Amino acid sequence: MDETNQVFEQVAHYFGLLADPTRLRILSCLCGEERPVHEVVETVGLTQANISRHLNILYRAGVVDRRREGSSVYYRVVDPNFVDICRTVSITVASRDLGEQMGIVGSTSR
Repeated sequence: MDETNQVFEQVAHYFGLLADPTRLRILSCLCGEERPVHEVVETVGLTQANISRHLNILYRAGVVDRRREGSSVYYRVVDPNFVDICRTVSITVASRDLGEQMGIVGSTSR
């Protein structure tokens, strides 16, 4: 049972990385290509300190990688599962919300 609990802890940590809207916005920005930090800052619209903190969290978790070129630091997504999970959940939530706005009732009960 200890191994199962350890797996659950790791899964919770994995999903915890996705529990912050800023990190989701950063991942969305990086999903298509590698970008320098200043582009992520411009796209997401928050301070460089805030973006750098979140990028560091994602880097330490192995979700993104970074490289330095001159005075710029470039980040890219290295864990394709994160992109797939984010995309799938975002589409699901957006579809559900759109369905509720249109008055379409799902066939599943809550």
